Amino acid sequence: MKIRSSHFLETGSRTIVPTLLVVSVFLLVVGHNAPGGGFVGGLLAGSGLLVVFLTGGGRAVEDLLPVRPATLIGSGIALAMTTALGGLAFGGSLLSSGKLDIDLGWVGKLEVGSALIFDSGVYLVVTGLVATVLLRLGDTEGARR
Repeated sequence: MKIRSSHFLETGSRTIVPTLLVVSVFLLVVGHNAPGGGFVGGLLAGSGLLVVFLTGGGRAVEDLLPVRPATLIGSGIALAMTTALGGLAFGGSLLSSGKLDIDLGWVGKLEVGSALIFDSGVYLVVTGLVATVLLRLGDTEGARR
């Protein structure tokens, strides 16, 4: 039996999904100095994937993601672990925070903290896990086995 998607949900998702993804990246960026961060941003990005899943199924989620969810999870874990161990490499302690100042010329200075890089890894892991769960839910052949 094929389930038809709601026309209202399909139309609304064209606005809701990009908005959720932009706000999730915003929460990721401001999270190390304000409420939010990689986990909350990843959950919000996962909510956007859920809306895509509800409108188009697992195939739509696969089409939206640039890589497989396992790649997101693996790269997120690698990024978070590398950042966490980076403090040890520079004579500090595990998970010690550092800051890099980048001069962008007439645009100004950009300060990138190691907390942002660590949170980016967490963001990738959470988003990849939500995508994996959604793709497993949408796997009709796997459900029949």
